Amino acid sequence: MLFQDLFSVVINWLADNFVPLLISAIVIIVGYVIHLILKRQIKKLERKHKLNESTSRNLTKVLKYIIVLIIISAVFFQFAESLGLITTLFSLVGGTIIGFAAMSTLGNAIAGFIIMLSRPFSVGDRILYDNNIVDITDVKLIFTTMVDLNGIKISVPNQKLLSNEIIDFGKNSIIRREITITPGFEEDRNKVEKVLLNSVKIVPQVLENPEPYVWINSFQNYAVEYKLFDIISILGHLFFIAKLMIKTY
Repeated sequence: MLFQDLFSVVINWLADNFVPLLISAIVIIVGYVIHLILKRQIKKLERKHKLNESTSRNLTKVLKYIIVLIIISAVFFQFAESLGLITTLFSLVGGTIIGFAAMSTLGNAIAGFIIMLSRPFSVGDRILYDNNIVDITDVKLIFTTMVDLNGIKISVPNQKLLSNEIIDFGKNSIIRREITITPGFEEDRNKVEKVLLNSVKIVPQVLENPEPYVWINSFQNYAVEYKLFDIISILGHLFFIAKLMIKTY
């Protein structure tokens, strides 16, 4: 008896809401078709090299989210009258929570769009960011991923990335060199570091920003291993080597 009553309630609800259900189904189908068409067009632009892979992927995601949001809004609109107070409360509470939670995400998404459109750098570029040399591996909608010269993966929110100064060296334009020496324990550390840093100042191909720096790498039995790190232009480095070879011959 209970099952029959429940079945009757469901049938009556379906009958009373046949038109809203039909419209909702049409909206879902149309939204899905539009998504497929837009996705195909974006892929065509990517194949024609008018969009890079990262921008194409992010644009597809954004359009998908927009279409889903429109579909959900249209479906709720169809049942607003029948659901009444429940729909109103859900919209109010849900909208408030989502609005506060999405403020930072929305800001990063807008910054991501600005980066994709203005293209201050591209995937594969080597840049100077926050006094670190890093390689851009992917530009996503919310954050940008990069790898530093030690192979450490870094993810930076696009809003923060956009608010900082960025120097783009391009692809395969600079390298980091490591120069190792092992003076004895009796040598003054400050003197050793000063000599190493002064030695690279006479090489014009070495970049001043970021500045060269010295690390104590290890302590050996009778000496200290110092490492000098500097950033040098690849073309300048090759030119410097060529000059040395010419002088040698």
